Amino acid sequence: MILNFDATILLWIQDTLRNPVCDVIFKFITHLGDNGYFWIGLSLLLCVFKKTRKAGIFALVALLFSVIVNNALLKNIIGRIRPYEIIAGLECIIKHAHDASFPSGHTGSSFAAATVYLMKLPKKISIPTFIVAILISLSRLYVGIHYPTDVIAGAITGAALGVLACLLGEFVIKKWLEKHPKKVKVEEKQPENTIDRKDL
Repeated sequence: MILNFDATILLWIQDTLRNPVCDVIFKFITHLGDNGYFWIGLSLLLCVFKKTRKAGIFALVALLFSVIVNNALLKNIIGRIRPYEIIAGLECIIKHAHDASFPSGHTGSSFAAATVYLMKLPKKISIPTFIVAILISLSRLYVGIHYPTDVIAGAITGAALGVLACLLGEFVIKKWLEKHPKKVKVEEKQPENTIDRKDL
């Protein structure tokens, strides 16, 4: 039943939405998520500025969590075959992947970082990046390299790991501050030097 659901959507996208212009656009979008480079680079940039440093660090932690959970564990445990290898008539329009399909690593990393941004950054930054995460996720369906359920699972795990990274990060910071309270500088009053004046 799940395979039929996935196949119906992917074949509909291929037969209805694909065209030469969209092919170029969605190939570019999907490659933004390759190896998480876009999100890693953006997070490192955020680390440069004091106001956004926390968000950058938390996002890097979330990306690491996504690699461990989605790419290292779930993909290898579940071992789902790619859709273009099973669904008759489906063509993948980018280079074929050599790892398992479930869940979508691109979607997982995108939602992991974007969720952190959404929680820790102003809307003028977080909302555009969240839209990019959604577009990268949808592009995985357009190019035919993932099932819809792969993308849904990647979005759920990615968002959950983003929230986890924020909660864990805030917990660590709180504990660190409890052990290393900020020192309040108390200005010591300097004794006034009195000079005895002698009448000449």
